[in-house]
Amino acid sequence: MFCIRRPKESRIHAYLAGQCQQFFSYELVGCTRSNVPSDQLRGWNVDHHQVVLGCGAETFRRARAAIEAWKMFPAETTAVFGPEKPREGLTVAVLFQAWPAPLWLLMPARVVYAIEDSVTHDGQQIDRFGFAYGTLPDHPERGEERFLVEWNRGDDSVHYDLLAISQPQQLLVRLGYPYARQQQARFRRLSGLAMQRAVAESVG
Repeated sequence: MFCIRRPKESRIHAYLAGQCQQFFSYELVGCTRSNVPSDQLRGWNVDHHQVVLGCGAETFRRARAAIEAWKMFPAETTAVFGPEKPREGLTVAVLFQAWPAPLWLLMPARVVYAIEDSVTHDGQQIDRFGFAYGTLPDHPERGEERFLVEWNRGDDSVHYDLLAISQPQQLLVRLGYPYARQQQARFRRLSGLAMQRAVAESVG
């Protein structure tokens, strides 16, 4: 939903209630998992952004808490509504302020899967925590986004990892897609900074 001014919260919650019965707007549900063949992603934009959050168990704990509180969404551009802790099947609406255009986008999505596990990569144990959500039909894009924090016990480093797989869905987005891609890149950059800030601010 496109708005020329920020919608009232009552309108946002009414909108969100109407999205709960909608289905995903794309076929490759779960495509942000690592086992999707690359040939199935032809024609999709695959964007990956990773930042270092610090080292050690305490940093990983703070990073997990930041993910659970949706703090990877930069407050200067976004707000999340319906934000219980991320869990499979949870429907949310993300309010995004486009820049520098005077435009607000209300974008519905649903959590596809959650991640809380430990894997081995190149002989090193990596603890992971996060989730992915996918778009619903009223979203201007179609696809999936994964938000993940990882603690590599081999070198003790903690990273925030954002993976997005998307295509334009609505006509307005297709017509202005270079601008949309610029906004997506800006969101990824600000999301990384937001996670770094959230982890740093929670110290002590």
